Amino acid sequence: MRVVSGPQGPRVLLDGRPVLLLCSNNYLGLADHPRVRQSAAEAAMRWGAGAGASRLISGNMKLHRRLEEHLAEFKGYPAALMFGSGYLANTGTIAALARRDEVVFSDELNHASIIDGCRLAHADTFIYRHCDLEHLAWGLREAAGRGSLIVTDGLFSMDGDLAPLEGLMDLARRHDCRLMVDEAHATGTIGPGGRGSVAAAGLTGEVDILVGTLGKALGGYGAYVCGREEIVDFLVNSARPFIFSTASPPPVVAAALAALELLESHPHRVERLADNAAVLRESLANEGFGVDRDGSHIVPLIVGDAKLTMELCERVLERGVFAQGIRPPTVPDGSSRLRLAVMATHREAELRHAAKLIAACGRDLGLHLEPPPEARADAWDAWPEAA
Repeated sequence: MRVVSGPQGPRVLLDGRPVLLLCSNNYLGLADHPRVRQSAAEAAMRWGAGAGASRLISGNMKLHRRLEEHLAEFKGYPAALMFGSGYLANTGTIAALARRDEVVFSDELNHASIIDGCRLAHADTFIYRHCDLEHLAWGLREAAGRGSLIVTDGLFSMDGDLAPLEGLMDLARRHDCRLMVDEAHATGTIGPGGRGSVAAAGLTGEVDILVGTLGKALGGYGAYVCGREEIVDFLVNSARPFIFSTASPPPVVAAALAALELLESHPHRVERLADNAAVLRESLANEGFGVDRDGSHIVPLIVGDAKLTMELCERVLERGVFAQGIRPPTVPDGSSRLRLAVMATHREAELRHAAKLIAACGRDLGLHLEPPPEARADAWDAWPEAA
């Protein structure tokens, strides 16, 4: 595991060397924001470093309730419930809601926490082809009324594409099935004011269960589930990761509150992230990569071969850009890639330079790239000083 020295940001010291960070989930740059750090420090001094117990014993503190109320209001739901992490939220919620002799329907590219939640549930699991509404509809018909839950990422973490939420909602209604959406990579990054993919699809309050994280765009740690009060009350009494885990520490909760307030008061961060994503995507396309110019802040550069992917990752890192290689089992065989993640705090000139550098390294390794003539430039210039 590589070691980062100092706070998280668009540039970090990695194993003692300064690099441009292109694989962080700190999308809005809030992990090291002064107000977020100060809030965490003040909470530690006022309320202590830990909650001391699970929330059903003596660990339920006012800060937890404040954050849950704020999250529910932000997301447009009656209630919210905090979990220790996104992994715990997904595994606990799916295992609690899906019962024996029922069927859970899961997109084939869903996050590992959703996959493991399906494994932990006593229900059967039907895995439908990625974003394939026809395949899902067939599975729902075959289930003959046993359908319990349709589960999908809102924004897929490795491909950066959006789930067809309107179509999923329609199928859920027609087959009397609940819809659960994981907003881990969508909260703070897309939708009105960064409210996520559900809000972007105009389905606020209609999707039955909404899961989100505090550890990506909000820069902290932890997660939450939003839904009707009956669903949240049910999870309080049946979601094992919630029941049997110590409550989140006050500094973590206070940091999330501060980050959420910053997101609401400074929505331009979301716009800046979208602008930076467009810059990187256009720059990569100009260098000959098969990248859509329109898309999210998660940009997959598909290489295919796992060994070649890691060689490209190391070659790029040697030249000052950290773009992590992703290989099976995280992604399917033959689809190894560099997963590039844009931050709102990146400078445009840095992103353009990084695209040229990655392309140059790719050509050195034999990747076939054909940029337009006007896009060719020396990728080994010094890093630009200003955007």
